[in-house]
Amino acid sequence: MWREESFAEPWRDAIVEEIRQVRQAHAARFNYDLDAIAADFKSRENEGPYKIVSLPPRRLPTVARPST
Repeated sequence: MWREESFAEPWRDAIVEEIRQVRQAHAARFNYDLDAIAADFKSRENEGPYKIVSLPPRRLPTVARPST
């Protein structure tokens, strides 16, 4: 048996809504141009208090295959 309240509007998270609004406003500032948005994020990397680190890819150990 179904309940009528199961068709109510879905639950919304206030924090997620706020993040979506900020993201929308940021994209609108750059006319939704992904290259310009990425360039803005890249220029902001060095402004923060954290050091940006690039690590080399980790090699997975080779596993010996059983002989058939």
